Amino acid sequence: MTPAVATAARPVELRLASLELRVAETAAEIEAAQALRYRVFYEELNAQPTPEMRAARRDFDSFDPFCEHLIIIDHDKGPSAAGIVATYRLMRRDGARRRGQFYSIDEYDISALVNYPGEILELGRSCVDPAYRTKAAMQLMWKGIADYIQYYKIGVLFGCASFPGTDPDEHKVALSYLYHRHLAPPEYRARALPGRYVSMNMLPADLIDEKRAFLSLPPLIKGYLRLGGFVGDGAVVDPQFGTVDVSVVVVHDLIKDKYSKHYHDQAGGKTDGGKADGAISA
Repeated sequence: MTPAVATAARPVELRLASLELRVAETAAEIEAAQALRYRVFYEELNAQPTPEMRAARRDFDSFDPFCEHLIIIDHDKGPSAAGIVATYRLMRRDGARRRGQFYSIDEYDISALVNYPGEILELGRSCVDPAYRTKAAMQLMWKGIADYIQYYKIGVLFGCASFPGTDPDEHKVALSYLYHRHLAPPEYRARALPGRYVSMNMLPADLIDEKRAFLSLPPLIKGYLRLGGFVGDGAVVDPQFGTVDVSVVVVHDLIKDKYSKHYHDQAGGKTDGGKADGAISA
């Protein structure tokens, strides 16, 4: 991996062979990232697009203009927008202020996170083209996020990660494991909104095989836990995406060493692969 010097225009700039990771810089690149999201979320994973999305064949919403979009470009596939093979949407505090809220607020009470005195970062809408769900793309994305966190001095990063399907009972072992073993401390704990709250405490702790429960988790959630991350209180069913969501949070001061080890492990090939398993998150 050959890092370039970060600049105000490019807070993240990394190369790995033909792959380049940076923040999208043009409307065409953002639209190409949205088109990739559409292919993964709506065509591969059968989420339900709006009529406008279906017509444009792009996944977009009112948050996109206030976010930065990390993209991976395979220059062997094409330059700029033509070569985009992975993306991750990032919203810092200023973007949420200009938009009026963070995306997660429609599912979770995130006041504990918003009240954190330093910079915070919401991650979402992450996906990878099926042909690129390899250790190379994953190591590049993790390293890029680490550099982005360092550049902007992010103290807390959070978002939602998902289980496939809309029946929480199908994931009762994994959800109960997360509740008993990885619930966030109160000062960093999001809570599902009352009208959407699904208890994750579905089984007593002594009935859970923790090793099997961990192995059953989607790759994104396992990745966050390996960093020392936590989950919020309560799951949420998302009918549009056909998922059961959990809130995830990573407190940078608590996991600096783990984060460094994690993305170096990715570079060494210890990775899980690709809202669901076709993505890094939605």
